[in-house]
Amino acid sequence: MSLPLNIFKNKNVLVTGHTGFKGSWLSIWLRQLGANVIGYALDPVNQEDNFSRAGLKDNMVDIRGDIRDSSLLNKVFKKYNPEIVFHLAAQPLVRYSYEHPKYTYEVNVIGTLNLLEAVKSCKATKAAIIITSDKCYENQEWIWGYRENDPMGGYDPYSSSKGCVELLVSSYRNSFFNPKEYVKHNKVIASVRAGNVIGGGDWSKDRIIPDCINALKDNREIVLRNPKAVRPWQHVLEPLGGYLMLGAEILRNNTKFSGAWNFGPMEESIVSVEEITAKVIKYWGTGSYKALKSSSDFHEANLLNLDISKAKFNLNWKPRWNVDKAVEKTVEWYKNYNSTDVYKLCVNQINEYCSK
Repeated sequence: MSLPLNIFKNKNVLVTGHTGFKGSWLSIWLRQLGANVIGYALDPVNQEDNFSRAGLKDNMVDIRGDIRDSSLLNKVFKKYNPEIVFHLAAQPLVRYSYEHPKYTYEVNVIGTLNLLEAVKSCKATKAAIIITSDKCYENQEWIWGYRENDPMGGYDPYSSSKGCVELLVSSYRNSFFNPKEYVKHNKVIASVRAGNVIGGGDWSKDRIIPDCINALKDNREIVLRNPKAVRPWQHVLEPLGGYLMLGAEILRNNTKFSGAWNFGPMEESIVSVEEITAKVIKYWGTGSYKALKSSSDFHEANLLNLDISKAKFNLNWKPRWNVDKAVEKTVEWYKNYNSTDVYKLCVNQINEYCSK
């Protein structure tokens, strides 16, 4: 990366949600940077995902706990004294949020509240990066990208919960972690919003890449719910690289990096679900798809885009892989996870990304 990340070496770093898709990739990257990684999360969804296949349980401190359990979370902070926290523990699915709205708000909002309280109480913690979503914005179906100071919103419970998290983080930043009063608390809090993230090891329900891979593995036709929906697609390493750069700057006691940040893809990577499916088939080597004639019972945004000017100019971060490269590296993982060392596969992709 353009900013040295060796600052993480020998640092105690807490990753909530480390058993999840993004959390597992972030934990591997931090391990490669020499960090002492402590993970706090529920059990992995299955044994096919990135956390399980990469054998991460044996390569970090692996703590299983519910983010809603404030007592256990505080014990983890007291025992390990993390200097920086990456908060990824969440209920991440839109359709699931319609079926389980109360659980979604409890995990995403109250869980983040518990995390912020633990950060506030732990003297050792200097920085916290709260991962939310591009869906936190009040979606107007604009053709231009949302900026960090645009209004929060959310049509569905998931999106709304992420908007609530952003408001919660902003409140805590103003009330307890104000950059102007840094000498009193010695903490910097930032929130980050990414686009539609793809990569190896994601088997979540109702996500286009897992849906494609499951169908292709079974020689079935891929079925598309919302083929014309346009999304900002990016490989998982893109936003994670941004989070790490941001965290590194904050650890250098730079209070100007407090606040909200977008980490989206380049403009040509903002394409439809149908286009991304065609690219998956291309790199897989075979397959076909069809679109459902009936519309979904649930509301889904048709157009979503992020303005990444702030990260590009103030953090010197920019996307490295276009949508074709992102799909190629994603398919590479799924083609090889049954026949190779998955931890090494992930490390090789991280090294390739960093060397560009």
